[in-house]
Amino acid sequence: MAVEFVGIDPNTDRDHCPTVRADTEAQEILLQGWKPDARAQAQCEATSPANGSVPEGEAIVRLPARMIPVIRGACDAVERAQLR
Repeated sequence: MAVEFVGIDPNTDRDHCPTVRADTEAQEILLQGWKPDARAQAQCEATSPANGSVPEGEAIVRLPARMIPVIRGACDAVERAQLR
């Protein structure tokens, strides 16, 4: 696995810090964020095109909009890896 740190929430307190990484070997983006509250979880599940609740092994995470540039950076890293 070739996991590359891409960025961290610019407003982090270093204890609760959403983070974005790119696994360039698997060509996947790894997101670390806050767990949604029960209301948000229920809304996500109710509006999902999948059947029912979030399956075991999957998770919904919250990331602040200020991290959009960091997420784009992870997308770029994975895309570059595809071109190698």
